Amino acid sequence: VKGRGDYDSDFSDEENGEKSAQKTRSVQDELLTKPFQKPKQSHVAHSQLAAQEWDREEARKRRFHWIAMDAYARHKKLVSDYILYYGGKMEDFRRSSANDKTDLDVIRENHRFLWREHDEVDMNWEKRLAKRYYDKLFKEYCIADLRRYKENKFGFRWRHEEEVVSGKGQFSCGSKHCDEKEGLKSWEVNFGYVEHGEKRNALVKLSKRKEVKSKKKGDTAILNADKPKIKKRKLSSSKKRKSKKKTHTGKCKF
Repeated sequence: VKGRGDYDSDFSDEENGEKSAQKTRSVQDELLTKPFQKPKQSHVAHSQLAAQEWDREEARKRRFHWIAMDAYARHKKLVSDYILYYGGKMEDFRRSSANDKTDLDVIRENHRFLWREHDEVDMNWEKRLAKRYYDKLFKEYCIADLRRYKENKFGFRWRHEEEVVSGKGQFSCGSKHCDEKEGLKSWEVNFGYVEHGEKRNALVKLSKRKEVKSKKKGDTAILNADKPKIKKRKLSSSKKRKSKKKTHTGKCKF
Protein backbone atom coordinates (compact mmCIF):
# COMPACT_ATOMS: atom_id res chain seq x y z
CA VAL A 1 0.00 0.00 0.00
CA LYS A 2 1.45 3.29 -1.01
CA GLY A 3 0.68 6.47 0.84
CA ARG A 4 2.00 9.91 1.21
CA GLY A 5 5.78 10.14 1.06
CA ASP A 6 5.90 6.76 -0.60
CA TYR A 7 5.54 4.82 2.72
CA ASP A 8 4.24 1.31 2.61
CA SER A 9 3.23 -1.22 5.38
CA ASP A 10 4.20 -4.86 5.53
CA PHE A 11 1.68 -5.64 8.37
CA SER A 12 -1.48 -4.62 6.51
CA ASP A 13 -2.16 -8.16 5.33
CA GLU A 14 -1.77 -9.58 8.86
CA GLU A 15 -4.16 -7.01 10.34
CA ASN A 16 -6.79 -7.81 7.77
CA GLY A 17 -6.42 -11.54 8.56
CA GLU A 18 -6.87 -10.98 12.31
CA LYS A 19 -10.02 -8.90 11.79
CA SER A 20 -11.57 -11.55 9.59
CA ALA A 21 -10.73 -14.23 12.19
CA GLN A 22 -12.40 -12.20 14.96
CA LYS A 23 -15.52 -11.77 12.84
CA THR A 24 -15.75 -15.49 12.21
CA ARG A 25 -15.32 -16.19 15.97
CA SER A 26 -18.07 -13.71 16.89
CA VAL A 27 -20.41 -15.25 14.33
CA GLN A 28 -19.72 -18.74 15.70
CA ASP A 29 -20.25 -17.56 19.27
CA GLU A 30 -23.60 -16.04 18.34
CA LEU A 31 -24.66 -19.31 16.76
CA LEU A 32 -23.51 -21.40 19.75
CA THR A 33 -25.04 -19.19 22.47
CA LYS A 34 -28.46 -20.25 23.78
CA PRO A 35 -31.29 -17.75 24.24
CA PHE A 36 -31.40 -18.22 28.06
CA GLN A 37 -27.60 -18.11 28.46
CA LYS A 38 -26.19 -15.01 30.15
CA PRO A 39 -23.53 -13.04 28.25
CA LYS A 40 -19.94 -13.42 29.34
CA GLN A 41 -18.50 -10.57 31.37
CA SER A 42 -15.05 -9.82 30.25
CA HIS A 43 -14.55 -7.00 32.78
CA VAL A 44 -14.46 -7.19 36.61
CA ALA A 45 -17.67 -6.23 38.44
CA HIS A 46 -17.81 -2.97 40.36
CA SER A 47 -17.26 -3.08 44.14
CA GLN A 48 -20.71 -1.56 44.78
CA LEU A 49 -22.37 -4.32 42.75
CA ALA A 50 -20.45 -6.95 44.72
CA ALA A 51 -21.55 -5.38 48.02
CA GLN A 52 -25.19 -5.37 46.92
CA GLU A 53 -25.02 -9.03 45.95
CA TRP A 54 -23.43 -9.91 49.30
CA ASP A 55 -26.10 -7.99 51.23
CA ARG A 56 -28.83 -9.70 49.23
CA GLU A 57 -27.39 -13.14 50.03
CA GLU A 58 -27.01 -12.34 53.76
CA ALA A 59 -30.58 -11.03 53.92
CA ARG A 60 -31.82 -14.22 52.30
CA LYS A 61 -30.00 -16.33 54.93
CA ARG A 62 -31.33 -14.21 57.82
CA ARG A 63 -34.86 -14.44 56.45
CA PHE A 64 -34.56 -18.21 56.24
CA HIS A 65 -33.41 -18.51 59.88
CA TRP A 66 -36.06 -16.01 61.05
CA ILE A 67 -38.90 -17.98 59.46
CA ALA A 68 -37.57 -21.22 60.95
CA MET A 69 -37.80 -19.85 64.53
CA ASP A 70 -40.96 -19.90 66.64
CA ALA A 71 -42.43 -16.84 68.37
CA TYR A 72 -40.58 -17.37 71.66
CA ALA A 73 -37.22 -17.86 69.91
CA ARG A 74 -37.76 -14.65 67.95
CA HIS A 75 -38.61 -12.82 71.15
CA LYS A 76 -35.41 -14.06 72.82
CA LYS A 77 -33.32 -13.04 69.82
CA LEU A 78 -34.81 -9.55 69.72
CA VAL A 79 -34.23 -9.09 73.45
CA SER A 80 -30.63 -10.31 73.22
CA ASP A 81 -29.98 -8.01 70.24
CA TYR A 82 -31.47 -5.08 72.15
CA ILE A 83 -29.22 -5.75 75.16
CA LEU A 84 -26.21 -6.21 72.86
CA TYR A 85 -26.71 -2.89 71.06
CA TYR A 86 -28.23 -0.68 73.78
CA GLY A 87 -26.96 -2.33 76.99
CA GLY A 88 -28.85 -3.51 80.06
CA LYS A 89 -29.57 -6.73 81.97
CA MET A 90 -31.88 -9.67 81.46
CA GLU A 91 -33.41 -9.05 84.91
CA ASP A 92 -34.91 -5.82 83.58
CA PHE A 93 -37.07 -7.81 81.14
CA ARG A 94 -38.26 -10.46 83.60
CA ARG A 95 -41.70 -9.73 84.99
CA SER A 96 -42.63 -10.38 88.59
CA SER A 97 -44.60 -13.57 89.19
CA ALA A 98 -45.63 -12.67 92.75
CA ASN A 99 -49.21 -11.81 91.75
CA ASP A 100 -49.71 -14.73 89.36
CA LYS A 101 -52.73 -16.92 90.09
CA THR A 102 -53.85 -20.23 88.67
CA ASP A 103 -57.47 -21.23 88.08
CA LEU A 104 -57.36 -23.26 91.30
CA ASP A 105 -56.28 -20.18 93.29
CA VAL A 106 -59.12 -18.14 91.79
CA ILE A 107 -61.67 -20.86 92.63
CA ARG A 108 -60.42 -21.11 96.21
CA GLU A 109 -60.74 -17.37 96.72
CA ASN A 110 -64.26 -17.09 95.26
CA HIS A 111 -65.73 -20.48 96.13
CA ARG A 112 -69.02 -20.65 98.06
CA PHE A 113 -70.58 -23.65 99.76
CA LEU A 114 -74.03 -22.50 98.61
CA TRP A 115 -74.63 -19.86 95.94
CA ARG A 116 -77.64 -17.66 96.53
CA GLU A 117 -79.34 -15.07 94.35
CA HIS A 118 -77.60 -12.05 95.86
CA ASP A 119 -74.23 -13.82 95.41
CA GLU A 120 -74.70 -13.79 91.64
CA VAL A 121 -75.00 -10.00 91.43
CA ASP A 122 -72.04 -8.17 89.83
CA MET A 123 -70.39 -11.35 88.60
CA ASN A 124 -66.83 -10.83 87.39
CA TRP A 125 -64.57 -13.35 85.67
CA GLU A 126 -63.32 -14.88 88.93
CA LYS A 127 -66.83 -15.39 90.31
CA ARG A 128 -68.06 -16.89 87.04
CA LEU A 129 -65.21 -19.40 87.13
CA ALA A 130 -66.04 -20.38 90.72
CA LYS A 131 -69.75 -20.66 89.87
CA ARG A 132 -68.97 -22.88 86.89
CA TYR A 133 -66.99 -25.20 89.18
CA TYR A 134 -69.84 -25.17 91.72
CA ASP A 135 -72.36 -26.23 89.06
CA LYS A 136 -70.32 -29.37 88.32
CA LEU A 137 -70.53 -30.63 91.93
CA PHE A 138 -73.15 -33.11 93.17
CA LYS A 139 -75.09 -31.70 96.13
CA GLU A 140 -77.01 -34.68 97.52
CA TYR A 141 -74.49 -36.07 100.03
CA CYS A 142 -71.50 -34.38 101.65
CA ILE A 143 -67.95 -35.47 102.42
CA ALA A 144 -66.89 -34.67 106.01
CA ASP A 145 -63.44 -33.90 107.42
CA LEU A 146 -63.35 -34.92 111.11
CA ARG A 147 -59.68 -34.40 111.91
CA ARG A 148 -60.44 -31.51 114.31
CA TYR A 149 -63.52 -32.95 115.94
CA LYS A 150 -61.98 -32.48 119.42
CA GLU A 151 -62.14 -28.72 118.84
CA ASN A 152 -65.76 -29.08 117.72
CA LYS A 153 -64.74 -28.12 114.17
CA PHE A 154 -65.96 -30.03 111.13
CA GLY A 155 -65.42 -29.54 107.43
CA PHE A 156 -68.00 -30.35 104.76
CA ARG A 157 -67.78 -30.27 100.99
CA TRP A 158 -69.83 -31.53 98.06
CA ARG A 159 -68.91 -34.60 96.04
CA HIS A 160 -67.42 -34.58 92.56
CA GLU A 161 -68.09 -36.99 89.70
CA GLU A 162 -65.48 -39.63 90.58
CA GLU A 163 -66.78 -39.93 94.13
CA VAL A 164 -70.36 -40.29 92.91
CA VAL A 165 -69.36 -43.07 90.49
CA SER A 166 -67.42 -44.95 93.19
CA GLY A 167 -70.21 -44.46 95.75
CA LYS A 168 -68.08 -42.50 98.20
CA GLY A 169 -70.23 -40.64 100.69
CA GLN A 170 -73.41 -42.60 99.94
CA PHE A 171 -72.64 -46.34 99.81
CA SER A 172 -69.44 -45.96 101.83
CA CYS A 173 -68.62 -43.79 104.83
CA GLY A 174 -68.83 -40.07 104.15
CA SER A 175 -65.77 -39.34 106.27
CA LYS A 176 -62.79 -38.26 104.21
CA HIS A 177 -60.44 -40.84 105.77
CA CYS A 178 -62.88 -43.77 106.16
CA ASP A 179 -63.98 -46.27 103.50
CA GLU A 180 -66.18 -48.58 105.58
CA LYS A 181 -69.41 -49.80 103.96
CA GLU A 182 -71.15 -51.44 106.93
CA GLY A 183 -73.19 -49.85 109.67
CA LEU A 184 -73.93 -46.69 107.69
CA LYS A 185 -76.67 -44.27 108.59
CA SER A 186 -77.88 -41.09 106.88
CA TRP A 187 -77.75 -37.92 108.96
CA GLU A 188 -79.10 -34.44 108.38
CA VAL A 189 -76.71 -31.98 109.96
CA ASN A 190 -77.16 -28.25 110.48
CA PHE A 191 -73.83 -27.01 109.16
CA GLY A 192 -72.86 -23.57 110.43
CA TYR A 193 -69.92 -21.89 108.76
CA VAL A 194 -68.34 -18.48 108.12
CA GLU A 195 -67.79 -17.58 104.48
CA HIS A 196 -66.32 -14.29 103.22
CA GLY A 197 -66.94 -12.70 106.62
CA GLU A 198 -70.61 -13.80 106.72
CA LYS A 199 -72.05 -16.44 109.02
CA ARG A 200 -74.30 -18.93 107.26
CA ASN A 201 -76.19 -22.16 107.95
CA ALA A 202 -77.01 -25.06 105.65
CA LEU A 203 -78.85 -28.35 106.21
CA VAL A 204 -76.63 -31.03 104.67
CA LYS A 205 -76.98 -34.79 104.29
CA LEU A 206 -74.22 -37.17 105.37
CA SER A 207 -73.94 -40.96 105.22
CA LYS A 208 -71.73 -42.08 108.08
CA ARG A 209 -71.08 -44.63 110.77
CA LYS A 210 -71.79 -43.74 114.39
CA GLU A 211 -68.11 -44.00 115.27
CA VAL A 212 -65.15 -43.46 112.98
CA LYS A 213 -61.71 -44.51 114.18
CA SER A 214 -58.71 -42.54 113.05
CA LYS A 215 -55.98 -44.62 111.43
CA LYS A 216 -53.13 -42.46 112.77
CA LYS A 217 -53.82 -41.90 116.47
CA GLY A 218 -56.54 -44.43 117.22
CA ASP A 219 -58.98 -41.70 118.25
CA THR A 220 -62.72 -42.15 117.91
CA ALA A 221 -64.96 -39.45 116.45
CA ILE A 222 -68.60 -39.75 117.58
CA LEU A 223 -71.22 -37.98 115.50
CA ASN A 224 -74.22 -38.82 117.67
CA ALA A 225 -74.40 -39.37 121.42
CA ASP A 226 -76.35 -42.63 121.14
CA LYS A 227 -74.28 -44.51 123.72
CA PRO A 228 -75.54 -47.31 125.95
CA LYS A 229 -76.15 -45.83 129.37
CA ILE A 230 -74.24 -47.50 132.20
CA LYS A 231 -76.28 -47.82 135.38
CA LYS A 232 -74.55 -47.38 138.71
CA ARG A 233 -74.86 -50.29 141.05
CA LYS A 234 -76.18 -49.75 144.55
CA LEU A 235 -73.80 -50.59 147.38
CA SER A 236 -74.86 -53.01 150.08
CA SER A 237 -75.06 -51.97 153.74
CA SER A 238 -71.79 -53.77 154.63
CA LYS A 239 -69.89 -52.05 151.79
CA LYS A 240 -71.28 -48.68 152.84
CA ARG A 241 -69.94 -49.21 156.38
CA LYS A 242 -66.49 -50.14 155.04
CA SER A 243 -66.41 -47.09 152.84
CA LYS A 244 -67.36 -44.85 155.77
CA LYS A 245 -64.59 -46.38 157.90
CA LYS A 246 -62.08 -45.72 155.13
CA THR A 247 -63.12 -42.12 154.88
CA HIS A 248 -62.64 -41.59 158.63
CA THR A 249 -59.36 -43.46 159.08
CA GLY A 250 -57.65 -43.46 155.67
CA LYS A 251 -55.84 -40.71 153.77
CA CYS A 252 -57.06 -39.17 150.50
CA LYS A 253 -55.09 -40.14 147.46
CA PHE A 254 -54.82 -37.75 144.55
